[in-house]
Amino acid sequence: MRFDKKGNLASRFIGPFEVLERVGSVAYRLALPPILVDVHNVFHVSMLRKYHPNPSHVLQWKLLELRTDMSFEEVPIQIPDRRIKQLRSKTIPLVKVLWQYHGVEDAT
Repeated sequence: MRFDKKGNLASRFIGPFEVLERVGSVAYRLALPPILVDVHNVFHVSMLRKYHPNPSHVLQWKLLELRTDMSFEEVPIQIPDRRIKQLRSKTIPLVKVLWQYHGVEDAT
């Protein structure tokens, strides 16, 4: 199931959740945990993804502190790299940040 943060280009998925039944030809009812009681449990097939066993693609919903609007706070853990980009008339500091709940390959 997909949950996007507003303004973020990278989609994030939580789950996997059990499919309870097919609703119509293009929707499924999912068995969501009690913490997601405010989320409607019927999803269009375009919102669902087949689960591939790669833990870096899936956010563990038990570890996240979800707000009432189903968003979460990104917390920086470490700054693994810094550099300065020199343009014609100015310099721009670039910082790579390792975020909580994300792998090293997702550092921005």
